[in-house]
Amino acid sequence: MIKYIGSKRRIVPGIVATVAGVGAVRTVLDPFSGTTRVAQGLKAAGFRVHASDLATYSEVLGTCYVETDRDAVDPAAIERLLRALQATPAREGYFTETFCRRSRYFHPRNGARIDAIREEIDRLDLDRTRRSIALTSLLEAADRVDSTTGLQMAFLKSWAPRALSDLQLRPPRLLSGSGRISRCDANRLVRDLATVDLAYLDPPYNQHSFFRNYHVWETLVRNDAPEVYGIACKRLDCRERRSPYNSRTGFGAALRDLLANVKATYLLLSCNSEGYLDPAAAPGLLERWGAVGLLEIDAKRYVGAQIGIHNPRGEKVGRVTHLRNREYLFLAGPDPEAIERGLRAGAEALGPAALGWRKGTAFSPKP
Repeated sequence: MIKYIGSKRRIVPGIVATVAGVGAVRTVLDPFSGTTRVAQGLKAAGFRVHASDLATYSEVLGTCYVETDRDAVDPAAIERLLRALQATPAREGYFTETFCRRSRYFHPRNGARIDAIREEIDRLDLDRTRRSIALTSLLEAADRVDSTTGLQMAFLKSWAPRALSDLQLRPPRLLSGSGRISRCDANRLVRDLATVDLAYLDPPYNQHSFFRNYHVWETLVRNDAPEVYGIACKRLDCRERRSPYNSRTGFGAALRDLLANVKATYLLLSCNSEGYLDPAAAPGLLERWGAVGLLEIDAKRYVGAQIGIHNPRGEKVGRVTHLRNREYLFLAGPDPEAIERGLRAGAEALGPAALGWRKGTAFSPKP
């Protein structure tokens, strides 16, 4: 999977174990799915997942990993498709000019291959499933040869060693079973859906905009050659697209509206110590579901935060204040015993990373 700030990669086993531990869950909604990493973990565990996000690249990843049933796909045909795409002669175009010369996210040699393969995917006029598999393979291949710390707000001053490797397409690791994928605003989506057994809510909870942080992937998937601005060559619509979840003043109202309209028997809310949501206030927001409990997790901060703050010339202009943060998983629902089972199972799955779990609406973060 592609590198992603806020990724739950390290705690997916705990999230899946928590949901499974509840014991009465078959259908799960994940309306802030991002790279679909959590949705994939839930699907692999046998849950029927509906994943959604506003990003076009998220829709492609979700079509590949959540919607597509591995058992309905011919792996030999996928191998042939990717080999043919890999053999497409390199040809410089918009992607190379914008993201390899005007900026330095990728080596121009790989940029020319990305340009050629992306154009070939559109030329082949593939069906929805094969197109999502081809685009996912290209996204993941590009991610393996980028020259960033995992964010597309900046690029490294010197080429990362991986950026000098050749871009190689690999078949995505598809999952058995099927799910559902949407590309929709979460607050609007929940108004239109029927009740699910559990909703997993992981909204943006600070100033970091995923649309701006991963604008290159958005452009690669859309293949729309947008006008760009600044050293980072961001899409012009990055200036216009704003989420209330990325605003300290807008976050609370957006979250309350979401919680008022989501229809789920159980709810699992994710936040962390760097976000706008005060963990002490979370249980009060979830009381209408019944019992409330918390699983607290120790987590490493993303790579860019550990490296420190640099200006466009590559000069360090800030200092790292901390290397770790706390992840909070609030589980709420009508059955107190199910809440306890879920939290206990999540803590056991995470091992030493789990700082502990507890039930009840009274909550104070551990020091």
